[in-house]
Amino acid sequence: MSKQNNKPADNQQTDEQKDKNLFPKPEFKKPKMGMNWLYLAIFLFLGYLLMNNSDPSKAARDISITQFENYMASGDIDSVTIFDQKKVAEAYLTKAASQKKEHENAGKSSFMNKTEKSYYTFRYGDIKYFQESLDKAKAEGKLLRYRFDATPDWMVGLINFLPWILIIGVWIYIMRRMSGAGGEGGPGGQIFSIGKSRAKLFDQDQKVKITFKDVAGLEGAKEEMEELVDFLKNPKKYSSLGGKPPRGALLVGPPGTGKTLIAKAVAGEANVPFFSLSGSDFVEMFVGVGASRVRDLFKQAKLKSPAIIFIDEIDAIGRARGKNNITGGNDERENTLNQLLTEMDGFGTDTSIIVIAATNRADILDKALLRAGRFDRQIYVDLPDKNERFSIFEVHIKPLKLDTDVDLEFLAKQTPGFSGADIANVCNEAAIVAARKGHESVRHQDFLDAVDRIIGGLEKKNKIITELEKKTIAYHEAGHAVVSWMTEHAAPLVKVTIVPRGRSLGAAWYLPEERMIVKSAQMLDEMCATLGGRAAEKVIFNEISTGALNDLEKVTKQAKAMVTIYGLNDKLGNITYYDSSGQEYGFTKPYSEETAKLIDDEISHIIEEQYLRAIRILEENKEKLTILAEQLLKREVIFQDDLEKIFGKRPHEVTLIEDIEAEIIDGENLTEIKTEPPTSS
Repeated sequence: MSKQNNKPADNQQTDEQKDKNLFPKPEFKKPKMGMNWLYLAIFLFLGYLLMNNSDPSKAARDISITQFENYMASGDIDSVTIFDQKKVAEAYLTKAASQKKEHENAGKSSFMNKTEKSYYTFRYGDIKYFQESLDKAKAEGKLLRYRFDATPDWMVGLINFLPWILIIGVWIYIMRRMSGAGGEGGPGGQIFSIGKSRAKLFDQDQKVKITFKDVAGLEGAKEEMEELVDFLKNPKKYSSLGGKPPRGALLVGPPGTGKTLIAKAVAGEANVPFFSLSGSDFVEMFVGVGASRVRDLFKQAKLKSPAIIFIDEIDAIGRARGKNNITGGNDERENTLNQLLTEMDGFGTDTSIIVIAATNRADILDKALLRAGRFDRQIYVDLPDKNERFSIFEVHIKPLKLDTDVDLEFLAKQTPGFSGADIANVCNEAAIVAARKGHESVRHQDFLDAVDRIIGGLEKKNKIITELEKKTIAYHEAGHAVVSWMTEHAAPLVKVTIVPRGRSLGAAWYLPEERMIVKSAQMLDEMCATLGGRAAEKVIFNEISTGALNDLEKVTKQAKAMVTIYGLNDKLGNITYYDSSGQEYGFTKPYSEETAKLIDDEISHIIEEQYLRAIRILEENKEKLTILAEQLLKREVIFQDDLEKIFGKRPHEVTLIEDIEAEIIDGENLTEIKTEPPTSS
């Protein structure tokens, strides 16, 4: 009976033991005294010995006034210094007298005194009588000179101690600089805390108020991070099935997509200690400091386990070993990375710590850092799509006072390629624009102006431009608009302006489609539209200018990508020279000189072919191009509706509508045939 009753207790103890193994509580160890304390003790002891002049051979000897008069009468005294306030005088011996045996016990001058002669100290009585005796001895040639020293006692002490104050101050400054904190108050900024972790702790006393509700979009990344939080809150849910928590999660994505924001949301949701720091906090001037800080960081986390460690910009220490910019036998970054690898998955590690890291350069990270058992999950935080941008706009417009005409759906369409940080900047910039214009609320046009400001820069209406330059710019931008309107796959035009913004003299704004894959025809149409500006200059003025620099740079990159990356060239075939692992070829090319010449020829051929195509389109629509440019010169800004009035509907849109109507008619005819009653034979 007793054995049967013990079985459930054993099972219950096993479950508890599982939880203890899942999140063990490490033993607390007392901190060790560092060597810096020993160095400070030796430094202060030596200073004490020097300041107290403990060497007996250098101590001043007191004599009586009678002995002084006897020495002066015998011609042994060279000079006398009188300290009027202390009623004390110092009698310095001549060089010959210093060699006499009777003066071998005379005091030696210290390093602070200006002279190196032997001397005696004595007390004199009446200053008037004493001065008369000195004047008499000086007249008889028994004394060379005497002088009064009126320096106060406190000033003498200060002068004596000033070099030591300076030395201690310089030493403290150097130690603070080496610690990397400069006295900013962090634990690593103190003199003897160089090897201490500088992570900021968020726990029950200091909570993060951001939660997953404050993170708009990024549904996939949020789902995986919520699972980590759920594991920390309900470990039995997973341990009962034999599951173990992941060691680490790596957030990868372009800048501004919300990697750090998700980490803050984890800190706000997890209800466990959360250590936050940057990868650069490990790298310091001292060799071994980074590894020491990694050890101290995980030591603190284990004391508060279960806990989360968040390392932002981990590529500062996680760069692949052997590829660091700093070369040498003892690289600080490699030592720090080795220690991090050991702490995450090595002897003596446990599963009570989850490490979350963020980077936008995952291709340069060390492979050992990315293997299973360390960063088990790589969560890609991509740029938001249209629906996610709409959600992000909803979050960032909450503190704004909006007008009724604001269309968030249109703004989400108008900002392709914008990250969450860019959208936050748009909302803030729109409020600034509205305040500048004196509006009582933020209007829809303020948002559009903010987008233009962020993409193109500040308007410069007072920029001095000649009439010929203005006309050239107008035809250049009109050329972009015409070619993009007449080609099928080019991005739809939004507006064209010749108002200078930033470094640009004019701009054509498009609304590109959000494509997951791009076909060859689409890339060629975009290149043709980009070259439309230079082609318009050639068609109208029969000469070209330097205004197409940005256009040429863009089409050259696109043509090079078609040939060398995407394998969209017939002559080179299905081959790519792109390396997704991030390995650089250095000074060598992955192809021969003959292939390099073929690549150059094909890139040039693609660009010239699209340039000639743009010229043909503009020559066919030269009159309409002129009308559009004249309107642009007059109004400075034209929109999509203006192009539709001049050119009508885009040709491919008309063809598409006709095809749809034809399909509907065919469908109706087919329905009529099917509904007719069968004829008898």
